[in-house]
Amino acid sequence: MTASPDSPWFRNYRPSPDAPVRLVCLPHAGGSASFYFPVARQLAPQVEVLAVQYPGRQDRRTEPPVTGLDTMADLIAEALEPWADRPYALFGHSMGAAVGFEVARRMEAAGHGPTDLFVSGRRAPSLDRGDAWHPATDEEVVAEIRKLNGTGDALLDDEETLRMILPALRADYGALRGYRYRPGLALDCPVTAFTGDQDPKARVEDVQAWRNHTRSGFGLRVLPGGHFFLVEQQDEVLRTIREQLAGTPVAAPA
Repeated sequence: MTASPDSPWFRNYRPSPDAPVRLVCLPHAGGSASFYFPVARQLAPQVEVLAVQYPGRQDRRTEPPVTGLDTMADLIAEALEPWADRPYALFGHSMGAAVGFEVARRMEAAGHGPTDLFVSGRRAPSLDRGDAWHPATDEEVVAEIRKLNGTGDALLDDEETLRMILPALRADYGALRGYRYRPGLALDCPVTAFTGDQDPKARVEDVQAWRNHTRSGFGLRVLPGGHFFLVEQQDEVLRTIREQLAGTPVAAPA
């Protein structure tokens, strides 16, 4: 595994220096870069995967979590600039989809936009009024994660693990509550949206509204499953991503 020498934000589990395109993957609330280790393994060497590591988890657990989604997008976009020497796409699941959208906006404004934005398990930003759910206790947070099936029960039953992940989870849920979409230009890059047909957090009609956020192409894939459908449907999700990225133009030599 390698990471940028100048930034703690990215984990490169399968370096692929000859890949024509990178895929920058943004985790869900409470998630970490290692969630995308299987993605890096499957896409290399044709696609080089950079998994984002938010502060407050795993090897960044001693850092305070970022409590604002816009602040998170600012920091990631700044860290991503050195990696924009090669065509890249963004993929985000749940909270990561909202962060990815805001990163794409910032990168396009800077003249280094992504080739594609892939979003998963998240309603369109124009429908986002901030998540109303406000857990009063840690027990409510754990119950919500169990319901969404985002973390194995064995991890949630381990008290030491819970102590490590709960601060990041609370910060991420707070960031989602505080997020407010600011109207602006639609993205220049195409958007491909995924959702599970039983996802209570991302109804099909709400995910379909992502088409309003791009001036380029839009695609929607509805797959069997709930909020974490992509764990069971990973092969199908990655097949779609491979097909979409196969036509990415190769960067000209510097």
